[in-house]
Amino acid sequence: MKGRRAALIASAVLAPLLLTACGGAGEADGRPVSAATPAAKHNDGDVMFLQMMIEHHRQGLEMAKLAERRAPSRDVRVLAGAVGATQTEEAKRMIAWLQAWSKPLKAQHGHGHGHHSAHGAMPATGAKEIEALKEAKGAAFEAAFLNLFIAHQHNAVEMARTELAEGVNPDAKAFAGRVRDSRTDQIQQMLGMLGT
Repeated sequence: MKGRRAALIASAVLAPLLLTACGGAGEADGRPVSAATPAAKHNDGDVMFLQMMIEHHRQGLEMAKLAERRAPSRDVRVLAGAVGATQTEEAKRMIAWLQAWSKPLKAQHGHGHGHHSAHGAMPATGAKEIEALKEAKGAAFEAAFLNLFIAHQHNAVEMARTELAEGVNPDAKAFAGRVRDSRTDQIQQMLGMLGT
């Protein structure tokens, strides 16, 4: 029964996450996600969204790796593994898009700061919070991870909503839509794991 429950949870967790790795330019012709290049038309909002999401993913991957190794619950470890796989592919895609546009992977310090603030003033998850997570153990670690990751993914939803409102690149906006929907589902799953 435990194995069946874990399999059901795994499929529920993976389905919305994998959606984010499936759509967008390039996949229909068989090229891997990381090689997909969006249409050339883009604005500062598209660029800032991708730059901020790359950093957001870096933080998310760091937290997910910790949870995959240290969470007591198999359900949380499965979630963390799915997050790691999906966000690694997403990060490759975003890097490829910025490179195709000849844009830096990070926002230039002091450039576009107002727009950066409009996207949620990332990073939302500070180094102190991640360090505290590294120190936590057992059930305390799991609760800390879920609470921190819920907030982290909420920030991704907010950034995606800003991109949908302000961006012009159709592929980046489609990606933002998938991020909004999958992270919203993921937040609900994590709330369920916390029993709230």
